[in-house]
Amino acid sequence: MVEQVFELSRGDEKAVERIVFDENVHYLHMVFNKGEGLPEHYSNSNVYMTVIRGKLSIGLNEQEMHIYTANTLLKIPEGTKMNVRCEHEETLELIVVKAPAPKA
Repeated sequence: MVEQVFELSRGDEKAVERIVFDENVHYLHMVFNKGEGLPEHYSNSNVYMTVIRGKLSIGLNEQEMHIYTANTLLKIPEGTKMNVRCEHEETLELIVVKAPAPKA
């Protein structure tokens, strides 16, 4: 078999899964419920964030929070301050791709 196969979790429980973490790309699957999210941090690579379901509340650098709905893709440059939250009742599910993969 040439390909590698990875499975993402299903459900509404909080999850931050490192699906592919290699020298080329970091591919993560995240699920958050109301009031959950990531600690505020600076992006360590270019970040491509796809909202699969729910509503993403995100503050970038000094901007106010913006809300993005399902089927939205955000491209966030390296070095951007990020505040990623789920502030709505519906479960938030994201795919996050970091490319190129951050240096250790």
